[in-house]
Amino acid sequence: MRILMVCLGNICRSPLAEGILRKKIQEHGLDWEVYSVGTGHWHIGDPPDPRAQAVARMHGLDISELRAEQLKPAHLDQYDLILAMDASNYRDLQNMAQTKEQRDKIHLILNFLYPGENRSVPDPYWDDDGFEQVWQMLDAACEQLVVGSLEFRV
Repeated sequence: MRILMVCLGNICRSPLAEGILRKKIQEHGLDWEVYSVGTGHWHIGDPPDPRAQAVARMHGLDISELRAEQLKPAHLDQYDLILAMDASNYRDLQNMAQTKEQRDKIHLILNFLYPGENRSVPDPYWDDDGFEQVWQMLDAACEQLVVGSLEFRV
């Protein structure tokens, strides 16, 4: 399974989600790949925000090697599951999608925790104190994604 995490700038939420899910994939021995991109172009080539890196380090995870990349139409074909961090990114992804197959791959990540509620992961970029809350949300959603897939496979 190939999973794409998507946020606005690819320096806060989606690299955290990528790092968290990579760790869980490794812990559970899953044959999955995960990558992250942003819908915007502002941070292309930049590492994750220092505050995102700090919260990841606090939880024993190093995401410093990740670099921001912008979403491309080809990503919609390359990935099996595309997880948007918020409603705006979800809309951008849906607008980029050209086929029903592409649209059906796109979901809000928090729907793994709160099915059908369409909750958004808040953007912590403007709130220094928001990074831990975002970590907790993404960690729980990624755990549910992994546990749900393991239950499905049994």
